[in-house]
Amino acid sequence: MATQSSTKSGGWRKDEGAIAWLFTSPALILLLLFVVLPFVMAFIYAFTDQRLVPGPNPTKFVALRNFTRLLADKRFLRALLNNFTFVGVVVPIQTTLALLLAVLINQKLKFVNIFRTIYFSPVAITMVVVSVVWAFLYESSPNGTINRFMNIITFGLLGPQDWLGNPKLAFPAIMLLSIWQGVGFQMVIFLAGLQEIPFSLYEAAQIDGANRIQQFFNVTLPQLRNTTIFVVLSTTILAFQLYSQVEVLTRGGPQNTTQTMIFYTKVMGFEQGKIGYASAITVIFFVIVLGISLIQRTVLSEERSVD
Repeated sequence: MATQSSTKSGGWRKDEGAIAWLFTSPALILLLLFVVLPFVMAFIYAFTDQRLVPGPNPTKFVALRNFTRLLADKRFLRALLNNFTFVGVVVPIQTTLALLLAVLINQKLKFVNIFRTIYFSPVAITMVVVSVVWAFLYESSPNGTINRFMNIITFGLLGPQDWLGNPKLAFPAIMLLSIWQGVGFQMVIFLAGLQEIPFSLYEAAQIDGANRIQQFFNVTLPQLRNTTIFVVLSTTILAFQLYSQVEVLTRGGPQNTTQTMIFYTKVMGFEQGKIGYASAITVIFFVIVLGISLIQRTVLSEERSVD
Protein backbone atom coordinates (compact mmCIF):
# COMPACT_ATOMS: atom_id res chain seq x y z
CA MET A 1 0.00 0.00 0.00
CA ALA A 2 2.81 2.37 0.87
CA THR A 3 4.47 1.60 -2.44
CA GLN A 4 1.25 2.28 -4.33
CA SER A 5 0.66 5.60 -2.52
CA SER A 6 4.23 6.75 -3.15
CA THR A 7 3.87 5.78 -6.81
CA LYS A 8 0.64 7.78 -7.06
CA SER A 9 2.19 10.82 -5.34
CA GLY A 10 5.15 10.64 -7.68
CA GLY A 11 2.79 10.52 -10.64
CA TRP A 12 0.86 13.51 -9.32
CA ARG A 13 4.09 15.47 -8.95
CA LYS A 14 5.06 14.69 -12.53
CA ASP A 15 1.64 15.73 -13.76
CA GLU A 16 1.74 18.95 -11.75
CA GLY A 17 5.21 19.71 -13.07
CA ALA A 18 4.06 19.14 -16.64
CA ILE A 19 1.01 21.36 -16.13
CA ALA A 20 3.18 24.06 -14.56
CA TRP A 21 5.54 24.04 -17.54
CA LEU A 22 2.54 24.08 -19.90
CA PHE A 23 1.10 27.22 -18.29
CA THR A 24 4.43 29.03 -17.98
CA SER A 25 5.66 28.16 -21.47
CA PRO A 26 3.91 31.09 -23.25
CA ALA A 27 5.49 33.60 -20.87
CA LEU A 28 8.87 31.88 -21.13
CA ILE A 29 8.71 31.86 -24.92
CA LEU A 30 7.81 35.57 -25.03
CA LEU A 31 10.58 36.34 -22.53
CA LEU A 32 13.06 34.42 -24.66
CA LEU A 33 11.97 36.05 -27.93
CA PHE A 34 11.62 39.66 -26.75
CA VAL A 35 14.18 39.94 -23.92
CA VAL A 36 16.87 37.27 -23.93
CA LEU A 37 17.33 36.85 -27.69
CA PRO A 38 17.43 40.62 -28.46
CA PHE A 39 20.04 41.20 -25.77
CA VAL A 40 22.21 38.34 -27.02
CA MET A 41 22.00 39.77 -30.54
CA ALA A 42 22.79 43.28 -29.24
CA PHE A 43 25.82 41.94 -27.36
CA ILE A 44 27.08 40.29 -30.55
CA TYR A 45 26.37 43.31 -32.75
CA ALA A 46 28.19 45.60 -30.29
CA PHE A 47 31.46 44.14 -31.54
CA THR A 48 30.59 44.57 -35.24
CA ASP A 49 29.84 47.35 -37.72
CA GLN A 50 26.33 46.02 -38.34
CA ARG A 51 24.07 48.43 -40.24
CA LEU A 52 20.29 48.68 -40.18
CA VAL A 53 20.21 48.42 -43.98
CA PRO A 54 22.92 46.02 -45.23
CA GLY A 55 25.36 47.67 -47.62
CA PRO A 56 27.54 46.21 -50.34
CA ASN A 57 30.22 45.27 -47.80
CA PRO A 58 29.56 42.41 -45.36
CA THR A 59 29.36 42.97 -41.62
CA LYS A 60 32.81 42.93 -40.01
CA PHE A 61 34.04 42.19 -36.51
CA VAL A 62 35.50 45.44 -35.09
CA ALA A 63 36.35 44.26 -31.55
CA LEU A 64 36.15 47.18 -29.06
CA ARG A 65 36.06 49.97 -31.65
CA ASN A 66 32.45 50.91 -30.91
CA PHE A 67 33.19 51.19 -27.19
CA THR A 68 36.32 53.29 -27.68
CA ARG A 69 34.40 55.63 -29.97
CA LEU A 70 31.71 56.02 -27.31
CA LEU A 71 34.32 57.30 -24.86
CA ALA A 72 35.08 60.14 -27.28
CA ASP A 73 31.47 60.76 -28.34
CA LYS A 74 30.34 64.04 -26.77
CA ARG A 75 26.66 63.33 -27.42
CA PHE A 76 26.90 59.97 -25.66
CA LEU A 77 28.80 61.47 -22.72
CA ARG A 78 26.16 64.21 -22.47
CA ALA A 79 23.41 61.57 -22.55
CA LEU A 80 25.18 59.59 -19.83
CA LEU A 81 25.59 62.72 -17.71
CA ASN A 82 21.92 63.59 -18.22
CA ASN A 83 20.90 60.13 -17.03
CA PHE A 84 22.94 60.42 -13.84
CA THR A 85 21.74 63.99 -13.28
CA PHE A 86 18.14 62.89 -13.71
CA VAL A 87 18.66 60.07 -11.21
CA GLY A 88 20.48 62.34 -8.75
CA VAL A 89 17.66 64.90 -8.74
CA VAL A 90 14.48 62.89 -9.31
CA VAL A 91 15.12 59.89 -7.04
CA PRO A 92 15.65 61.76 -3.72
CA ILE A 93 12.86 64.29 -4.39
CA GLN A 94 10.41 61.64 -5.56
CA THR A 95 11.24 59.33 -2.66
CA THR A 96 10.84 62.11 -0.08
CA LEU A 97 7.54 63.28 -1.51
CA ALA A 98 6.26 59.70 -1.73
CA LEU A 99 7.11 59.10 1.93
CA LEU A 100 5.40 62.30 3.04
CA LEU A 101 2.30 61.53 1.00
CA ALA A 102 2.19 57.99 2.37
CA VAL A 103 2.40 59.27 5.94
CA LEU A 104 -0.32 61.81 5.17
CA ILE A 105 -2.85 59.40 3.67
CA ASN A 106 -2.08 56.74 6.27
CA GLN A 107 -3.96 58.87 8.81
CA LYS A 108 -7.57 58.20 9.75
CA LEU A 109 -9.10 61.03 7.75
CA LYS A 110 -12.36 61.50 5.91
CA PHE A 111 -12.26 60.76 2.19
CA VAL A 112 -8.77 59.26 2.55
CA ASN A 113 -9.51 56.75 -0.23
CA ILE A 114 -10.29 59.62 -2.58
CA PHE A 115 -6.92 61.21 -1.82
CA ARG A 116 -5.17 57.88 -2.41
CA THR A 117 -6.88 57.59 -5.78
CA ILE A 118 -5.96 61.15 -6.75
CA TYR A 119 -2.30 60.72 -5.84
CA PHE A 120 -2.02 57.34 -7.57
CA SER A 121 -4.01 58.17 -10.71
CA PRO A 122 -1.04 59.64 -12.67
CA VAL A 123 0.72 56.27 -12.40
CA ALA A 124 -2.19 54.56 -14.14
CA ILE A 125 -1.83 56.90 -17.14
CA THR A 126 0.82 56.02 -19.70
CA MET A 127 3.82 58.31 -19.84
CA VAL A 128 3.14 59.20 -23.48
CA VAL A 129 -0.32 60.55 -22.62
CA VAL A 130 1.06 62.41 -19.60
CA SER A 131 3.80 63.94 -21.75
CA VAL A 132 1.31 65.13 -24.36
CA VAL A 133 -0.82 66.78 -21.67
CA TRP A 134 2.21 68.45 -20.09
CA ALA A 135 3.32 69.68 -23.51
CA PHE A 136 0.17 71.82 -23.54
CA LEU A 137 0.83 72.93 -19.96
CA TYR A 138 4.37 73.97 -20.92
CA GLU A 139 3.15 76.09 -23.82
CA SER A 140 5.59 78.98 -24.23
CA SER A 141 3.01 81.67 -24.96
CA PRO A 142 1.78 84.01 -22.18
CA ASN A 143 -1.51 82.09 -22.23
CA GLY A 144 0.20 78.81 -21.43
CA THR A 145 -1.17 77.23 -18.26
CA ILE A 146 2.10 77.14 -16.31
CA ASN A 147 3.17 80.57 -17.60
CA ARG A 148 -0.11 82.09 -16.45
CA PHE A 149 0.16 80.37 -13.08
CA MET A 150 3.74 81.59 -12.56
CA ASN A 151 2.69 85.10 -13.60
CA ILE A 152 -0.10 85.09 -11.00
CA ILE A 153 1.91 83.78 -8.04
CA THR A 154 4.85 86.12 -8.78
CA PHE A 155 2.55 89.13 -9.33
CA GLY A 156 3.84 89.61 -12.85
CA LEU A 157 7.54 89.54 -11.93
CA LEU A 158 8.18 86.34 -13.88
CA GLY A 159 7.33 86.62 -17.55
CA PRO A 160 6.45 83.76 -19.91
CA GLN A 161 9.15 81.12 -20.30
CA ASP A 162 9.93 78.78 -23.17
CA TRP A 163 10.00 75.75 -20.89
CA LEU A 164 10.84 73.19 -23.55
CA GLY A 165 12.87 75.43 -25.86
CA ASN A 166 15.24 76.93 -23.31
CA PRO A 167 18.37 74.74 -22.80
CA LYS A 168 18.43 75.70 -19.11
CA LEU A 169 14.76 74.88 -18.47
CA ALA A 170 13.98 71.89 -20.71
CA PHE A 171 15.57 69.17 -18.59
CA PRO A 172 14.24 70.52 -15.26
CA ALA A 173 10.79 70.64 -16.90
CA ILE A 174 11.09 66.94 -17.78
CA MET A 175 12.22 66.21 -14.22
CA LEU A 176 9.15 67.97 -12.79
CA LEU A 177 6.82 65.99 -15.04
CA SER A 178 8.53 62.72 -14.10
CA ILE A 179 8.33 63.40 -10.36
CA TRP A 180 4.62 64.22 -10.62
CA GLN A 181 3.83 61.13 -12.67
CA GLY A 182 5.83 58.59 -10.68
CA VAL A 183 5.47 59.69 -7.06
CA GLY A 184 2.21 57.76 -6.62
CA PHE A 185 3.90 54.42 -7.30
CA GLN A 186 6.48 54.91 -4.54
CA MET A 187 3.74 56.27 -2.28
CA VAL A 188 1.83 52.99 -2.49
CA ILE A 189 4.95 51.00 -1.58
CA PHE A 190 5.63 53.25 1.41
CA LEU A 191 1.97 53.00 2.42
CA ALA A 192 2.22 49.21 2.48
CA GLY A 193 5.34 49.50 4.63
CA LEU A 194 3.65 51.91 7.04
CA GLN A 195 0.73 49.57 7.56
CA GLU A 196 3.13 46.80 8.60
CA ILE A 197 4.57 48.84 11.49
CA PRO A 198 3.13 47.60 14.81
CA PHE A 199 1.06 50.28 16.50
CA SER A 200 2.53 49.19 19.86
CA LEU A 201 5.79 50.89 18.89
CA TYR A 202 4.01 54.25 18.59
CA GLU A 203 2.21 53.64 21.89
CA ALA A 204 5.54 52.97 23.59
CA ALA A 205 6.99 56.14 22.07
CA GLN A 206 4.00 58.16 23.30
CA ILE A 207 4.46 56.79 26.80
CA ASP A 208 8.09 57.93 26.64
CA GLY A 209 6.86 61.42 25.75
CA ALA A 210 7.82 61.45 22.07
CA ASN A 211 5.92 63.90 19.86
CA ARG A 212 4.84 63.27 16.25
CA ILE A 213 8.14 64.43 14.75
CA GLN A 214 10.19 62.33 17.18
CA GLN A 215 7.99 59.30 16.45
CA PHE A 216 8.57 59.79 12.74
CA PHE A 217 12.37 59.84 13.03
CA ASN A 218 12.71 57.25 15.80
CA VAL A 219 9.97 54.78 14.86
CA THR A 220 8.70 55.29 11.32
CA LEU A 221 11.98 55.78 9.46
CA PRO A 222 13.85 52.88 11.13
CA GLN A 223 10.92 50.55 10.48
CA LEU A 224 10.83 51.63 6.83
CA ARG A 225 14.54 51.00 6.29
CA ASN A 226 14.18 48.04 3.93
CA THR A 227 11.22 49.63 2.17
CA THR A 228 13.17 52.84 1.61
CA ILE A 229 16.16 50.95 0.18
CA PHE A 230 13.89 49.07 -2.20
CA VAL A 231 12.11 52.26 -3.29
CA VAL A 232 15.34 54.18 -3.87
CA LEU A 233 17.05 51.48 -5.88
CA SER A 234 14.00 50.46 -7.93
CA THR A 235 13.28 54.13 -8.68
CA THR A 236 16.89 54.56 -9.74
CA ILE A 237 16.57 51.72 -12.24
CA LEU A 238 13.34 53.19 -13.61
CA ALA A 239 14.92 56.64 -13.82
CA PHE A 240 17.73 55.32 -16.00
CA GLN A 241 15.08 54.20 -18.48
CA LEU A 242 14.07 57.79 -19.23
CA TYR A 243 12.81 57.94 -22.81
CA SER A 244 9.12 58.67 -23.44
CA GLN A 245 9.17 62.17 -21.95
CA VAL A 246 12.17 63.13 -24.06
CA GLU A 247 10.72 61.64 -27.24
CA VAL A 248 7.39 63.43 -26.90
CA LEU A 249 8.47 66.79 -25.46
CA THR A 250 11.92 67.66 -26.80
CA ARG A 251 13.32 64.84 -28.97
CA GLY A 252 16.65 65.33 -27.24
CA GLY A 253 16.82 69.08 -27.74
CA PRO A 254 17.37 71.89 -27.41
CA GLN A 255 21.09 71.55 -28.17
CA ASN A 256 21.09 67.94 -26.93
CA THR A 257 20.46 69.10 -23.36
CA THR A 258 17.76 66.46 -22.81
CA GLN A 259 19.51 63.60 -24.61
CA THR A 260 19.45 60.27 -22.73
CA MET A 261 21.09 56.92 -23.33
CA ILE A 262 17.96 55.16 -24.57
CA PHE A 263 16.99 58.07 -26.79
CA TYR A 264 20.52 58.25 -28.22
CA THR A 265 20.38 54.48 -28.84
CA LYS A 266 17.24 55.01 -30.91
CA VAL A 267 18.84 57.86 -32.85
CA MET A 268 21.99 55.92 -33.70
CA GLY A 269 20.24 52.62 -34.38
CA PHE A 270 17.07 53.57 -36.25
CA GLU A 271 17.71 57.09 -37.55
CA GLN A 272 21.36 56.74 -38.53
CA GLY A 273 21.28 52.99 -39.07
CA LYS A 274 24.35 52.21 -36.93
CA ILE A 275 23.09 49.06 -35.26
CA GLY A 276 26.52 48.00 -34.02
CA TYR A 277 27.16 51.37 -32.41
CA ALA A 278 23.68 51.47 -30.86
CA SER A 279 24.15 47.94 -29.54
CA ALA A 280 27.31 49.04 -27.75
CA ILE A 281 25.26 51.74 -25.99
CA THR A 282 22.69 49.16 -24.89
CA VAL A 283 25.44 46.93 -23.49
CA ILE A 284 26.79 49.81 -21.39
CA PHE A 285 23.26 50.63 -20.27
CA PHE A 286 22.73 46.99 -19.28
CA VAL A 287 25.96 46.97 -17.26
CA ILE A 288 24.86 50.10 -15.37
CA VAL A 289 21.41 48.69 -14.56
CA LEU A 290 22.92 45.32 -13.63
CA GLY A 291 25.34 47.06 -11.27
CA ILE A 292 22.48 48.87 -9.56
CA SER A 293 20.52 45.62 -9.27
CA LEU A 294 23.51 43.90 -7.65
CA ILE A 295 23.87 46.79 -5.22
CA GLN A 296 20.19 46.42 -4.35
CA ARG A 297 20.54 42.71 -3.75
CA THR A 298 23.69 43.15 -1.64
CA VAL A 299 22.27 45.95 0.49
CA LEU A 300 18.96 44.20 1.08
CA SER A 301 20.75 40.97 1.99
CA GLU A 302 22.88 42.84 4.51
CA GLU A 303 19.78 44.49 5.97
CA ARG A 304 18.02 41.15 6.36
CA SER A 305 21.07 39.61 8.04
CA VAL A 306 21.23 42.54 10.49
CA ASP A 307 17.51 42.19 11.24
